Amino acid sequence: MEVAIRNIGNSKGVVLPKPLLAQAGLEGHATASIVVENGSIVLRKPVKSVREGWAEAAAAVAANRGDSLLMGEFGNSDDVEFSW
Repeated sequence: MEVAIRNIGNSKGVVLPKPLLAQAGLEGHATASIVVENGSIVLRKPVKSVREGWAEAAAAVAANRGDSLLMGEFGNSDDVEFSW
């Protein structure tokens, strides 16, 4: 498949056909990772952030009251001497 390379201001661009994006798993993504490998331009799905979605998951657990302590509050007997 060939695509036209178009002028976009001082840059160049291409329009990627929807079926091609679907095959690459990029359909529905707003961004992609792009690199040059062995003289080829390669697009990849963006890498997910390590903690992506954690805040939403924690909020869902709290909303379902699943955030209580499993063993309850307990301290060490030696901690009585400390002032916090």
